[in-house]
Amino acid sequence: MSVLRQASKTSPMSDSDIEIVVDDPTAPEADSPAVTDTRVVDVAVSVLLVVLAATLGYDNWRTGIAWDSTGPQAGYFPFYLSVILAGASLYGLASAFTARNEISETFVTRAQLRRVMQVFVPTLLFCLATQFLGLYVASFLLIAIFMRMVGRIALWKSLLTAFLFTAIMFVTFDIAFDVIMPKGPLEAAFGY
Repeated sequence: MSVLRQASKTSPMSDSDIEIVVDDPTAPEADSPAVTDTRVVDVAVSVLLVVLAATLGYDNWRTGIAWDSTGPQAGYFPFYLSVILAGASLYGLASAFTARNEISETFVTRAQLRRVMQVFVPTLLFCLATQFLGLYVASFLLIAIFMRMVGRIALWKSLLTAFLFTAIMFVTFDIAFDVIMPKGPLEAAFGY
């Protein structure tokens, strides 16, 4: 549903004063409870990045971070990038802990997380299915199920779109450009 709002009822209106508001019927409800706040996410991400930086730093230190007769060793630049990453992450961690007195904003509500998971879970299952069914069958299933469940599009449109997209992808990558893609039992049955 669209609603037009005027900036002022008394002044003559120009086109730039019109605001179009479109309501999203599938939008998450505004009163949904919070799952977590931004401080918790900031701390968790900073800790994970410090661990990643330490892992990368150690691995590059093992590879070699010095200069030899031909120039820098293989781990020189990646090591210092991991040091910079660790420093930035520690700064983020310190900022999150020193801002304790401030009111933290909600990072995600339950309704918002549900919508994110509606995309994340099928995408994760698609990655797993690709290993066993091949890229094309997994793509067909992902598109058809996504259109039907999330988009609430008619079954025949979902199946037709998924088939056409997968067929075009197969012709483009496997036939026209001869790119090696993950194959499954269906492609093997057809000799690809």
